[in-house]
Amino acid sequence: MGFFDRLQHGWNAFVNNRDPTMVYRDPSHGYFYRPDRPRFSRGNERSIVTSVFNRLAMDVAAIDIRHVRLDEDGRYIETIDSGLNNCLSLEANIDQSGRAFIQDVAMSLLDEGAVAIVPVDTTFDPTVTGSYDIDTMRTGKIIEWKAQTVKVKVYNDRKGEKEEIVLPKRSVAIIENPLYAVVNEPNSTLQRLIRKLNILDAIDEQSGSGKLDMIIQLPYAVRSDAQRDRADRRRADLEDQLNNSKYGIAYADATERIVQLNRPLENNLMKQIEYLTSMLYSQLGLNQAILEGSADDKTMLNYYTRIIDPIVAAIADGMKRSFLTKTARSQRQSIEYFRDPFKLVPVGEMAEIGDKFTRNEIMTSNEIRQGIGLRPSKDPKADQLVNSNISQPTDRQAPTKKVGPEDSNKEGESQNGTV
Repeated sequence: MGFFDRLQHGWNAFVNNRDPTMVYRDPSHGYFYRPDRPRFSRGNERSIVTSVFNRLAMDVAAIDIRHVRLDEDGRYIETIDSGLNNCLSLEANIDQSGRAFIQDVAMSLLDEGAVAIVPVDTTFDPTVTGSYDIDTMRTGKIIEWKAQTVKVKVYNDRKGEKEEIVLPKRSVAIIENPLYAVVNEPNSTLQRLIRKLNILDAIDEQSGSGKLDMIIQLPYAVRSDAQRDRADRRRADLEDQLNNSKYGIAYADATERIVQLNRPLENNLMKQIEYLTSMLYSQLGLNQAILEGSADDKTMLNYYTRIIDPIVAAIADGMKRSFLTKTARSQRQSIEYFRDPFKLVPVGEMAEIGDKFTRNEIMTSNEIRQGIGLRPSKDPKADQLVNSNISQPTDRQAPTKKVGPEDSNKEGESQNGTV
């Protein structure tokens, strides 16, 4: 762009916005924190559940969910360029990308047990017809269940606040946590662990509240009211000395004895917490190595098979059931999820795997290059399912030779003769 074109068409967010006609007016409410961000409930934010849920939601969002078309055998053919696929892959709404939206759905699903995916902007009214395309969608909290409808609490990005709306069940995707019995039941292992952790937090707050926790033994009995009043005055005097002293020093009589309680009474609370934590990990299929990132490939495969895949399948099936009509499913449209198999492969094994996949004509060379982050090759052979280790027949045929009288005689002699 030339100098005069820059002067004519250039725009700066700070300079040009000084014009009152160029200022963007936003009548919505303002917040210091992001209002549409999911918030944990029922004490989950004050326990180890926050880190576990966040790890699970991140791994769920790392799996691609797409609006695709299948063949007669249910195999993937192509990705459909639709508004629904745009919400899942690029931008779900004005505040969230496709991956952030899936992470929001997973975190809300694990925290609440059931969540609703609400199509906010559609091409047609979803309550009237099923032939509509979705432009934006949001995660909604289900606050009331009815026979045919649900009341959900959804963030309204036009007003900047959350609103409660009633929608029919067939127009929203209701997703239920497949781990509900372990995570969200009132007497499940996770809820019991949360209650124990809350008790431990209360004990820690008491121990760290600044109290001395000591007993004063006076040289006289405190059986009568007058003696108890005298003891209370002595205790108040000792407290006043400690509060008003610069270094927290007080004096006591020679006949008085002070006994300090160094620690609270012993209980088996920590043992119960450790037991419930190990029980929760075993029921979910987790271990500490997965959360730390030091698990081997077999452990990660078990983790994805037992935890991540059921959650992603529940999300995909819920959207497939609600957002794809019977006509669309008859046209072999579907919502499928795809996990990159090369993410957990070490670099040392990548060459051997690539050789096996290309040699057995499972993947092309460019697909292998794309999986490891390289640019595709321009060689046409890189897009063909061929085994480069063996010679391939050429498509071009050898030119035919004109047969003359002498050649025909020689050919007849060779045919009649013995080789």
